[in-house]
Amino acid sequence: MDEESMMTQEEQDDKLINEAFQKLLNDYLASRHRKKVDLITKAFNFARQAHKGVRRLSGEPYIMHPIAVAQIACSEIGLGSTSICSALLHDVVEDTDYTVEDIENIFGAKIAQIVDGLTKISGGIFGEQASAQAENFKKLLLTMSDDIRVILIKICDRLHNMRTLDSQPANKQYKIAGETLYIYAPLANRLGLNKIKSELENLSFKFEHPAEYAAIETKLQSTRASRDELFTQFTNPIEDALKRMGINYEIKERVKSPYSIWNKMQNKHVTFEEIYDILAVRIIFTPKVREEEVNECFNIYVAISKIYKSHPDRLRDWLSQPKANGYQALHVTLMSKQGRWIEVQIRSDRMDEIAEQGFAAHWKYKDGIEEEFAEDDNENELNDWLRTIKEILDDPQPDAMDFLDTIKLNLFASEIFVFTPKGEIRTLPAGCTALDFAFSIHTFLGSHCIGAKVNHKLVPLSHKLQSGDQVEILTSKSQHVSPQWINFVSTAKAKAKIQAIIRRDNREVQRQGEETLNAFLEKNGFKPSLALTDQLAEFHDYSKRNEFLLAIGEKIVILGEKDLDKLNGKKNDESQSGWRKYVPFVSKKKKEEPQKQELFIVPEKFNRKKPVYLSEENINQYKFQGCCHPIPGDDALGYINNKNQIEIHKRACPVAAKLKSSFGNRILDIKWDMHKILFFDATIRLGGIDRVGLLNEITQIISSQMNVNIHKILITCEDGIFDGSIELKVHDREDVQQIIANLRKIADLKEISQIM
Repeated sequence: MDEESMMTQEEQDDKLINEAFQKLLNDYLASRHRKKVDLITKAFNFARQAHKGVRRLSGEPYIMHPIAVAQIACSEIGLGSTSICSALLHDVVEDTDYTVEDIENIFGAKIAQIVDGLTKISGGIFGEQASAQAENFKKLLLTMSDDIRVILIKICDRLHNMRTLDSQPANKQYKIAGETLYIYAPLANRLGLNKIKSELENLSFKFEHPAEYAAIETKLQSTRASRDELFTQFTNPIEDALKRMGINYEIKERVKSPYSIWNKMQNKHVTFEEIYDILAVRIIFTPKVREEEVNECFNIYVAISKIYKSHPDRLRDWLSQPKANGYQALHVTLMSKQGRWIEVQIRSDRMDEIAEQGFAAHWKYKDGIEEEFAEDDNENELNDWLRTIKEILDDPQPDAMDFLDTIKLNLFASEIFVFTPKGEIRTLPAGCTALDFAFSIHTFLGSHCIGAKVNHKLVPLSHKLQSGDQVEILTSKSQHVSPQWINFVSTAKAKAKIQAIIRRDNREVQRQGEETLNAFLEKNGFKPSLALTDQLAEFHDYSKRNEFLLAIGEKIVILGEKDLDKLNGKKNDESQSGWRKYVPFVSKKKKEEPQKQELFIVPEKFNRKKPVYLSEENINQYKFQGCCHPIPGDDALGYINNKNQIEIHKRACPVAAKLKSSFGNRILDIKWDMHKILFFDATIRLGGIDRVGLLNEITQIISSQMNVNIHKILITCEDGIFDGSIELKVHDREDVQQIIANLRKIADLKEISQIM
């Protein structure tokens, strides 16, 4: 019998825990941080005692999770003792009887503040329908604006949860994966944590679309040999040139992640084989003189562009003006001898570490500063972004979804650089307008903006800015914010400010509307009340009282005789107002349709962990939303709406992405149990080179060979190129894939994809 099997469960647990903690300590001691081993050991022992006897769903002792989070913070982001202690303690307040005050008394105010920021909270200011996630995220951002370590540790926590997501039920997996993709991956990207961002995206993709993930992984493996050969042939001449220059370098192969490949396949409607940038090359060098690293990047670029021809439109210079998340590199695309464009990323060892580890890596290269996040450091880009978040939080959105959307606007955005009239540089998201620029400088400037001069030419508010533009904002005191402005701003700050001003103006108009309504009621002998207001609001087809009062204030609704008739309860005959005629018609129609199945209403004690099976017998009991048209075989999920009905969405649907992030506790796992009896709508998009008989070939394959009913065809043709769509009646996703596979055999069809 071996030693392991003779040990008790408790001894095995202790061995596991001690080994994990020792690895954490060893990695910490190998870093540049001050060696506060005693503090870390104290935090570990405290957390171990607090979580004693508790296990995770996977079966391992709970303390293994805080150790793993601390390990990620230490090894993968490079944080120091304060962060490691906070990571070890991050679940103590939430899961045990200890309070934030206890943490402060034992470990000090800074660690307590971070732990408080990391502690999940229930309920929230957004009302009963909103999720705890959105409120939790709000608190996280508020604390983050004081200390960035809160969000960094939260990302470590999320990464470990994603790595151990197998033990969760499917509905929880979709909720956590969706939230990760919607919020945490963009956050990691914004903070420059490129490696972590990619892993979060891939893990989310793996749990939401397991079949597609496995298919791409298999294809990456099968094409590995040809990729390696291309890499070797391409880099050999480059290596010779770098050696002649006497540069200390390393060349790495960068393969596009499964999630990025899948995303490109969806967005560009291409197959795996049609994606040309799966392989990229990274040149990482150690500069001879640290101050000359930017010049050395350009020297390497000049040398390799003598070997291969470079693409004139694909030179990306993030050296002199880094991205807002700190990323610095020179990207150039070269034509290989095999006739393939290959992107080459040139960066120093310092730039590479910042690209992988984000802002935390900045501090490693600041002379004489050992303590993490020293007070005198001023990361302008990061601080600007945190300030924007703080401004949005100061004026909270009334709805959890709006709030997440507003924050998210700036998370995914790539940047452009524009100049003020005095020549100062401003970083803004790509696609922003002159009005966005105005709000980025000052709210007063934005709210009174009438136009702008871009490169000394007069342009409207909606003019989209390009990198390098010089922008001067023109204002007028008589100008006021218009509701239409929301349609042509793209930054979170501008959108939040416009909404806040409109809400403030609306409140004033609502007040005027309320005064008008009260005066009307009193004049006609009624005592104003909320019940009367709601009665009239319903009469005028307004579901919300505020919207009705606003309509009165804006004189969209004029109160008159019909309103008095309604309040007096007079019965109008058929010849009077049209709204009366409609009522009996509706009730009559309802009586004529007894055969229609009622929608399933989720009971109070409903097991949300079990999958819901959709079959021919019960499919009419669920709501299929128009946003994504799921059909049998699609990766789908259920969402319990406010009326306790179950809506069905594709897991990749943009609406579902928001639902997973905002209302994760209402997400259900959906399984299909269909038997090719019912038909569903599916639309296939086609594009290619036009010729005589092509449409006939397409319809022959669909109708004759596959016996599928064509519902509608739309084809447009211009200069020999055609584009169009075909609506079909199919049984399931398998039918659609089979049709697409058969259509690909037609020579002149170049683009084929299913439309969501």
